[in-house]
Amino acid sequence: MRELDIPDQELSALADETLNLAKRYWSRLDGRPAYPATSGEETARLFSRAWADEGRGRGILADFQQIADHSRPSGARFFGYVVGSGEPVGVLGEWLAAVLNQNVTSWRSAPAATTIERTVVGWLADAVGCPGFIGSLCGGGSAANLMALAMAREAKLPANETGASPCVVYASEQAHMSIPKAIALLGIGRQNLRLIPVDAGFRMRTDALKAAIAEDRRVGRIPIAIVATVGTVATGAIDPLREIADLARMEALWLHVDGAYGALAALAVPEQFQGLASADSLSLDAHKWLYQPIDCGCLLHRDAAIAREAFSNSGDYVRILNQDPEEAFAFFEESMELSRRFRALKLWMSLQYHGRQAFREAIARDLRHARMLAEAIAAQPELELLAPVTLSAVCFRHRTKDNEAILRRLVARGRVYLSNATLNGQFALRACFVNHRTTAEDARTIVDEVMAAATELNR
Repeated sequence: MRELDIPDQELSALADETLNLAKRYWSRLDGRPAYPATSGEETARLFSRAWADEGRGRGILADFQQIADHSRPSGARFFGYVVGSGEPVGVLGEWLAAVLNQNVTSWRSAPAATTIERTVVGWLADAVGCPGFIGSLCGGGSAANLMALAMAREAKLPANETGASPCVVYASEQAHMSIPKAIALLGIGRQNLRLIPVDAGFRMRTDALKAAIAEDRRVGRIPIAIVATVGTVATGAIDPLREIADLARMEALWLHVDGAYGALAALAVPEQFQGLASADSLSLDAHKWLYQPIDCGCLLHRDAAIAREAFSNSGDYVRILNQDPEEAFAFFEESMELSRRFRALKLWMSLQYHGRQAFREAIARDLRHARMLAEAIAAQPELELLAPVTLSAVCFRHRTKDNEAILRRLVARGRVYLSNATLNGQFALRACFVNHRTTAEDARTIVDEVMAAATELNR
């Protein structure tokens, strides 16, 4: 036998036991603490080991239990960050994608996978009210935002041949951390990112945006793009898309919408996303509000020619000779990646297995849970909301106790997991609902646990 070959019987046993591990994990998920009781020292002791010369064989599967015990579970009471819940059919799709081991660079390299990805991208565009938009799947919103701003730069002030010229990009002061990171990586420079003030609802103020653009033009600077956000990471605020789109059109600026968190909620509440189709580009994450296993981001945009202008720089070794439009298609000509996983298979399977209505209802349930929590907070005199609940993020605080201490105690209790934010200088407890497993009972538990943690601080 060759060194890495595995006999069929042994491989079958490995596959069966792996699936059994997954099924046992899922069946006991609700019994796990909302966050593992672990430490850096403990995980280093368990998992930092030498790569031995001799293999362990099937013994490697015995590690899974400890890995799971020291991992953050995707259970019903995890409300931190904006992290989806790992829908099981999508997980099976991930496994089958790894079995096929396709490098989805182009139709020539991966015929079925390329066609499926282009189809799934079309589904996503239609789901958020942007039919006709094209694009590709990527690791997440950060990669999508970087590619979008690279397209914006090439469309408005080309830099690929001669280097970046001084220019200005505008975004809300609530914009995601990936925006300044992208601005830095593209050579525009973070000092040329204008962070626009927000209103009481944490939405970008269009009057301040208009004034900032006018001032930059007055002193000779060159504006190229506006980044609007639908679903800010802290509060879920939605910037006023129609007004921003009108201003972008009037000023001849590229409009990118960072919808990594919120855009897919358009499936359930399309009325909150009027103006989204006016964008030049849009990022979204199916591993958030379509509950898919990480990673599954997407960049949607209008114009393949601009994408090729930004990303096409191919060597002769990947030159495609076929002239058929479908068979000549190459993702590497329209995105920054060459090696690309078959991310689309999990979406292809999961979305068809459940159907569009099931996802629409799951998102609507998350939104209801957020409103339910907001109402429970309003009914508790010792608590107060710190931001409007636009989507599914709920930011609040205890009026008299140390909220950082409450959060630490809450996590230690292990029954629910919240994250935090800072709003108007105040430390906020933050719950975010993007979990298909969460029930109304789970949502109701949050206030009880916060109050119990606050009481324990007095002991």
